[in-house]
Amino acid sequence: MGESSALGEFDLIDRFFGRAGRAGRTEGGAVTLGIGDDCAVLTPSAGHQWLVTADMLVEGRHFLSTVSPRRLGHKALAVNLSDLAACGATPKAFFLSLALPRVDEAFLAGFSQGLFELADAHGIVLAGGDTTAGPLNINITAMGEVPSGQALLRSGARPGDDVWVSGTLGDARLALEVIRGTLSLSAAQFDEARLRMEMPEPRVALGRALRGVATSAADVSDGLAGDIGHVLKRSNVGATLRLADLPRSGVLGAMPEDIQQLCLLSGGDDYELVFTAPAEARERVLEAGRRSGTPVYRVGGIDEQPGLRVVDGAGRPLQDPLQSFDHFRS
Repeated sequence: MGESSALGEFDLIDRFFGRAGRAGRTEGGAVTLGIGDDCAVLTPSAGHQWLVTADMLVEGRHFLSTVSPRRLGHKALAVNLSDLAACGATPKAFFLSLALPRVDEAFLAGFSQGLFELADAHGIVLAGGDTTAGPLNINITAMGEVPSGQALLRSGARPGDDVWVSGTLGDARLALEVIRGTLSLSAAQFDEARLRMEMPEPRVALGRALRGVATSAADVSDGLAGDIGHVLKRSNVGATLRLADLPRSGVLGAMPEDIQQLCLLSGGDDYELVFTAPAEARERVLEAGRRSGTPVYRVGGIDEQPGLRVVDGAGRPLQDPLQSFDHFRS
């Protein structure tokens, strides 16, 4: 962060986060009263339920000090929107709590720019929050809504369902390892992978399109294997994934196979969706992808045998698929 400023808390809020006149600009006008009072007042659409999620980002743990403020603002909101996307929700309002070591106007200008660019793209309103002095720490609570009873959950996968993922996986982990110095890429390749790590695109439109089609869903924030593992546990089922069918970028696809494998299965920070749907719904899933402008890929299936299995292109089970090499010691 750069030089400090004499701005006080309320000046800071007004200048960078006040967004005068923006309250209520969500689809359906969920925010009746936003920033400026002790509490926000929100009203859900008739026949809808609120969905609420919260994520904390801590410097050195969830983001690097070298990330640009604009990209950090984008990612801080994107990780919350990704949770809403996984549940099929329409974003409505969010609350920002921000700890800053000092008031850095250049940082706040870039951070708020990235934050509000993404907020405006998804029609979600900043309805309140808090600021304090301390190590850089960002906490966002986001709210969305779904028609009552239509939220996508982790607990609905059934034997016979297909497993699908959106987009491509593994680039964020690849970029992180370049930053750590354990791998090298060309400048252009690194820029492409780093963009995926620092500015993920939440699949909100796809999540909404999957309501009534998918039987379960989760966002891929901690790695595909771990996140589908949550679905399997909540649904009391097992799954087999086909490694060759996991979607990857050209950058990752050019790497050695062992690096591809770990990035694809346990990379983290992808913020794609992994979801299940009945085999007879394949065309409906593809149509949801087309309508939302999101590529979707069928990568495996749900079965009754507990646990997760990964097979190679010939259908042979991989032994210890998440422990195949030691390039990425944490």
